[in-house]
Amino acid sequence: MTKINQNSVPSLHIPKAIRYTAKLLEAISPKLATRFAAFLFTTPIKHKIPKREWQMLANSTKERLIIPSLKKEIQMYSYGTGSRNILLVHGWSGRGTQMVKIADAFIEKGFKIISFDAPAHGKSTGRSTLMPEFIESIFEIEKKYGPFEYAIGHSLGGMSLLNVLKQGFPIKKAIIIASGDIIQDIIDDFVLKLHLKPNIGLKLKAYFERKSYGSMESYASHFNADKISIPLLLIHDENDTDVPVKAAYHIHSFISQSELYITNGLGHRKILGDKKVIQKCLDYLN
Repeated sequence: MTKINQNSVPSLHIPKAIRYTAKLLEAISPKLATRFAAFLFTTPIKHKIPKREWQMLANSTKERLIIPSLKKEIQMYSYGTGSRNILLVHGWSGRGTQMVKIADAFIEKGFKIISFDAPAHGKSTGRSTLMPEFIESIFEIEKKYGPFEYAIGHSLGGMSLLNVLKQGFPIKKAIIIASGDIIQDIIDDFVLKLHLKPNIGLKLKAYFERKSYGSMESYASHFNADKISIPLLLIHDENDTDVPVKAAYHIHSFISQSELYITNGLGHRKILGDKKVIQKCLDYLN
């Protein structure tokens, strides 16, 4: 009997009722199915905060920050008392305390951690969001809490960091963990999980572009990557079933000052608490 590696099981589990609804709408009207998929794609799941994050939650200085361009408020966390600032950016359906083990390791080295709940995540306002709102939030955070020496992003947070770096975000180095790359690949994977036909993925991308987000592929991690002039460490796991490891190899091929660190058996989220990964991060930035 084959033993299932729990770390390779996709974390995005879509309930049968939602999949059946999507299929029913597709049979009635592809347009309705596309709008339903768009609603799901832009609505993060708010998970209960696990015990391992309680200490960071309790010991952080918490503030609200208004993002004027979005007309939304986000929850900020300042953790530690060091004079060297590191920005942490969580991924989709994550929260500002999710990278607590990484944060704890850097606090011991004299750093101060700044993190946040992205729009529509955690304790921040809003019910829906997309990567452009992560990006707007990062730039607004830099105005009040910067300058930052380094930044670490996970998943969509990593993609968001790569996008701000293309626009000259002023830091010395960055670590990107389990980042996605090509937008159409991400949308197609989501549509596949909904059990919808592939053409819905193309319609979904076009729908977002009509909603004034512009060219969706302009947000792809590799797009304009040659504009990134700082050193990057790209960390990804071979068994990541949420974001295939091919994304890391592809991003790496476009960024001249990037180092690739591939793990095995950690999946998409366990990688954030692995001792070897944390030590690699410490060595790279400290």
